[in-house]
Amino acid sequence: METTRSGPQPLTPRESPGIRPAEPPDLPVIGRLGALLVQTHHGFDPERFLAATPKTEEAYGAFIGTQLGKPGVSVLVAERAGVVLGYAYASVEGHDFMALRGPAGVLHDLVVDPGHRERGVGRMLLEAAVAALAARGAPRVVLWTAERNQAAQRLFASAGFRQTMLEMTRELGGGRP
Repeated sequence: METTRSGPQPLTPRESPGIRPAEPPDLPVIGRLGALLVQTHHGFDPERFLAATPKTEEAYGAFIGTQLGKPGVSVLVAERAGVVLGYAYASVEGHDFMALRGPAGVLHDLVVDPGHRERGVGRMLLEAAVAALAARGAPRVVLWTAERNQAAQRLFASAGFRQTMLEMTRELGGGRP
């Protein structure tokens, strides 16, 4: 990735990836990116988030594979020249009384390979996922982002998302009150 003093440059139309539904051959890359997501969150707060294991890549890819083709589910990839740059996983869900919300689209994952970040790929995936959820009748889209993931929060806020809930965690044990 070339950078200048002003940071990474946006992709030109010729460089822009295509967004398409994920297919089984994409699962190894999605698994790798999913494991990166796990590892990143664990780095933010190792007491709250799971640690990646040697089996995370394969397990994550296998799980996403179970979601392909399910009604109400969208798994999208950003691809350029046969290379998957990132993916989004979202679904339409019904009422969730524990979350105090009605039907909504839920953006579960949005991950871009680190070598392709800050060039608009995440925004393209986000907009495509939102459009897919809207096409499936979702009246709103909700998502969660780690408190320390400021880059993701800036992306989501710039795309019209607002904060509505704040998760708080208290560890039990270890001599804490």
